[in-house]
Amino acid sequence: MIQSPKEIFTINSPEAFATFALDIFRFQAQHCLVYQAYIQNLRVIAEEVKSVNQIPFLPISFFKSHQIISSSSPVEVTFSSSGTTGMVTSSHHVTDASLYEQSYLQAFTKFYGPVDEYCFLALLPSYQQRSGSSLIYMVNDLIEKSNHPQSGYFLYNHDDLFTLLSTLKAKKQKTVLIGVTYALLDFIEQYQMHFPELIVMETGGMKGKRKEMVREELHEQLTKGFGVPAIHSEYGMTELLSQAYSLGEGVFNCPNWMKVLIRDTNDPLSLIPDGKTGGINVIDLANINSCAFIATQDLGRINPDGSFEVLGRFDNADIRGCNLLVQ
Repeated sequence: MIQSPKEIFTINSPEAFATFALDIFRFQAQHCLVYQAYIQNLRVIAEEVKSVNQIPFLPISFFKSHQIISSSSPVEVTFSSSGTTGMVTSSHHVTDASLYEQSYLQAFTKFYGPVDEYCFLALLPSYQQRSGSSLIYMVNDLIEKSNHPQSGYFLYNHDDLFTLLSTLKAKKQKTVLIGVTYALLDFIEQYQMHFPELIVMETGGMKGKRKEMVREELHEQLTKGFGVPAIHSEYGMTELLSQAYSLGEGVFNCPNWMKVLIRDTNDPLSLIPDGKTGGINVIDLANINSCAFIATQDLGRINPDGSFEVLGRFDNADIRGCNLLVQ
């Protein structure tokens, strides 16, 4: 049994992941009342689930209509998704924000190295102009923990951003520019950079500002505009406390406490083999106090090396505030 939720961050093998996942499943089947009812309606007996592939995944839409919580501790922060006027948004009630903080800090370090080696610049106007964004929570903390005096946000002041990027390039400062897709495109329409060492991380989403683009076309424009070899991406959402990262080509890898499985689009309770396209199921063990087993409305496939790609969304899915690009 898990002694401390933060034990998940010590996972270093598939066997350890499976052990933790089954322990957390049994815990949530007992303590998350919404998940418990969902499992019972499927006629699944928790004690009879012996492998990760047998665990039922809660449809992500439940975060719009129910409080998904497995802890008796008070809620520390509630993250909410963005949406158009009148749209029902998701809410993720987090009883231990330190789990989220350790998750993104440890994951960033795994894929990119120590946070304090970087200057973080954020071009996230749509997110800044609302409350409850888990992305803004993360970026705020990365900016603070970078301890770099020039880390910060840029709304529409592209002149200042271009000047600072040019300065950081001259200083050979490791830099991450994280931005919503339409804002990155707006920037390169005004300015062209050649900053090969820059990490440009797009978070997806046109926010109704531009027409949607296929990933290849988008990344081609951004690589030319910033003068970088590849565009990075993060795969995360309001309902998760972990992110997968792509260092280019739209190929994502998970940290050790997160796993993606693919379900059959015609039989949502069945998983399909690697290489086949289907619905993305996410196991996020950092969600120990809500629900760690989520059936998203995204389509994807798993590659032979365990990485995965996001290929679009189900046709009947709501348009998310952080909607993904269709290939």
